[in-house]
Amino acid sequence: MALAAPVTALCAVLVPVQVGAQARLDARYTASLAGLPIGEGTWEIVIGEGDYSATAKGSTTGLMKAFTGGHGHTITKGTLQAGKPAVATYVASIQSYKKGNDISLKVDAGTVKDLKLDPPAETEPERVPVTDASKSGVLDPMTATLVRMPGHGDLMSAEACQRKLPVFDGRLRYDLNLAFKRMGEVKAEKGYAGPVVVCSVNFTPVAGYIPTRAAIKYLQEQRNIEIWLAPIGGTRVLVPIRIEGPTPVGRAVLEADEFVVTALPPPERASARPKEKSAKAAASETKPTP
Repeated sequence: MALAAPVTALCAVLVPVQVGAQARLDARYTASLAGLPIGEGTWEIVIGEGDYSATAKGSTTGLMKAFTGGHGHTITKGTLQAGKPAVATYVASIQSYKKGNDISLKVDAGTVKDLKLDPPAETEPERVPVTDASKSGVLDPMTATLVRMPGHGDLMSAEACQRKLPVFDGRLRYDLNLAFKRMGEVKAEKGYAGPVVVCSVNFTPVAGYIPTRAAIKYLQEQRNIEIWLAPIGGTRVLVPIRIEGPTPVGRAVLEADEFVVTALPPPERASARPKEKSAKAAASETKPTP
């Protein structure tokens, strides 16, 4: 189980960052099932003035590694216009002993413009088809992992959870309905220590799924999935620091052991004064020598 898989399956919120804010998050996560470690991974997010990027890498560990040998990575890059996502590219690759899964996705203003899948999408008669309509008004999973709180009010508040998230991961189109559950506290082994906003998450499949599949039915019935949101310091952006929920064999938890934020310097801008001096210097160079 790669880090990208549980993150994209349980949370998806993109919202633009605060104009002018620039920061980098370096986080390290561990995944466990029924108290036993099954995976680990890293997550790097860079927020700029007019763009953003996020990279997740992960692999299975312990007994899970012996059975699957799973590893993968997910990368997204995008631009912002008027404080909203304009274009985002999403690439995911998850490998195991038995098979691989590669996805390349481009979303432009909420509409899927380009999609490449290897292996191709399955087309069983009972599978709900992915139509053009179901690929409109969506977010890719990694672009969707940032939650922005607008305005200048309290960053850590119930409002962070009041949202419905339309997600398309290249194969499955689904909605995640978040609702406020409680406030909490966390302390990572390295980095962040402080308050979190805890949201409940309800999963609703829309397209690309088989309604009779046991896994789909199980996810739809769950009311105890939680996502814990922590701030990226210096911005009004929250990201998941912990995700947990029940499974048929025990509780699954994805949690950050390290959650370190670094402020980034603003990009250098060329000033008019040096250009003016350069023009004068060029004029003097072309002036005839007496």
